[in-house]
Amino acid sequence: MGSINNKARPFGGQHHHQQPLCTRTHQIGALLLVAATFFFTSLFDRSFRPCASHFSTVDLIPTSRSSVHVSDGRDLLWPHRGYGPHLDLKIYVYDDREIDGLKALMRGRDGTIDSSTCLKGQWGTQVKIHRLLLKSRFRTRKKEEADLFFVPAYTKCVRMMGGLNDKEINQTYVKVLSQMPYFRRSGGRDHIFVFPSGAGAHLFRSWATYINRSIILTPEGDRTDKKDTSAFNTWKDIIIPGNVEDGMTTNGATLVHPLPLSKRKFLANYLGRAQGKVGRLKLIELSNQFPDKLECPELKFSGPDKLGRIDYFEHLRNAKFCLAPRGESSWTLRFYEAFFVECVPVILSDQVELPFQNVVDYTQISIKWPSTRIGPELLQYLESIPDENIEGMISRGRQVRCLWAYASESASCSAMHAILWELQRKVRLFHQSTETFWLHNGSVVNRNLVQFSDWRPPMPLP
Repeated sequence: MGSINNKARPFGGQHHHQQPLCTRTHQIGALLLVAATFFFTSLFDRSFRPCASHFSTVDLIPTSRSSVHVSDGRDLLWPHRGYGPHLDLKIYVYDDREIDGLKALMRGRDGTIDSSTCLKGQWGTQVKIHRLLLKSRFRTRKKEEADLFFVPAYTKCVRMMGGLNDKEINQTYVKVLSQMPYFRRSGGRDHIFVFPSGAGAHLFRSWATYINRSIILTPEGDRTDKKDTSAFNTWKDIIIPGNVEDGMTTNGATLVHPLPLSKRKFLANYLGRAQGKVGRLKLIELSNQFPDKLECPELKFSGPDKLGRIDYFEHLRNAKFCLAPRGESSWTLRFYEAFFVECVPVILSDQVELPFQNVVDYTQISIKWPSTRIGPELLQYLESIPDENIEGMISRGRQVRCLWAYASESASCSAMHAILWELQRKVRLFHQSTETFWLHNGSVVNRNLVQFSDWRPPMPLP
C-alpha cells in the first residue's frame, strides 16, 4: 500500500528532463477535438426532433419554404426561435359527417346554406381557410399523428343568413366539443377555430368557458367597446387579414388599377358609414370643412344608389391616404384594401392588432394616428409628407400585400403561408388538461382512470 506522501508520476517518470505538459501537437489535437465536438453537437441538434416519426413525410419539403417570397424577390424569414427552420406541421381537419352538429355550424339548422355564399364579404376567411387546409400538404387524415386540429364552422355567415340564432350557436358548439376526445385530452389547446368578424369569438357566447385555451384565428384583437373583456389573447391566438375582394388580390387582377399620385383628386378619403362612432363622425365633419382634401361620401349599401364594388375601389384609389377609423370594433377591412389600390393606410383605431408582426414592420408601410387627434392637424400632417415618401411607403406595401391574399399553397407568398408559420409556433409535444392524467407506463387516462383510446362521447366539458 502506498504512502500518503507518494505522488502520481507521469508515464516515463524515470527521465529527469520531462517533456512540457502542452506541446504544439497537444494544441493542434485540442483544437481538432473542439471543432469535432462543435460539428457533431450541431448535427445532433439539427437532426434530433421529438416524435420525429410524426414528420417523416414533411421532411421532404425544401428548406426554401422557411421563407415567403415577396414581389421584389426578397424573402420574408420567420425567426428560427420558436418557429423552426422550415414548416413541419400535421393538421387534422374535422369532417362535418364525423361530428354531430358540425354541419349545422357550417350550413345552418336545415343544412340549406351553400358554403359558396359565405365566401364573399369580410367574413369569407372562415370558408377560405377551411378549403385551403383541405387541400394542404400539411393535412393529415390520422388524428393520432396530428399536431393541431382544425374545427370548421361558418358561424358568422350562418347567423347572418338566419341559419342559426345566438342560442342555437352556443348549444351547437357545446354539443360539437363534447364529441371530441382530442379536444378533451388537451383542454382544446391544440384545436383551431376561426372567428372572422368584429365580434370575434363572442359569436360563441360561452367561449370563455369552453375554448379559452384554444387557438383562435381572427382579424379582431379588441372588443372591449361592447364586452367586458376581449376574446383575443396575444400569446395563443393569431391575428389574420380580413377577406379582401378576390378581384383585387388575384395576380393580374383587373377589377381596378391604382392611379398615379399626380392623378389622384384627394389627399385622403374615408369610405364607410358613420354608425354613430365618434371617430367616423369627426371625419365626416372634417370633410365638410375641407371637401377638396378629404372625401367622405355617404355610402349606401342598398337601393338604387347602392355603391358597387368597382365603384367603391375607384373611390378608394382616388386619394393618397386611405383613412381607417374604428367602427363596431377595432379592426377594419379598409386597412387591407388600401394596399391593393396603393394608397397609404392611416390607422385611426388605437386598440387595433395587426397580423404577422414578426415579419412585417408596419411603420414602413402605414401610419397610425391617435384617434383623439382627428381634426385639421391630421390633414396638415398628411399634406406635409412629400410624394417621394408616399411612393416609398406604397412600394414597400406592394412587396408584402401578398400576405393579405388567401391564395393556394402553390403561391410563393400568401396569407395561408403566414398563418401556417404562426400555427407552427403553437405546436406542443405534450398535451394535458385539468381532466387529463397519465400513469407510469405512459398511458393517458381520465379522472375515472379510463384510457384515452376508450374515451367515448359525449364527454363532460369544463
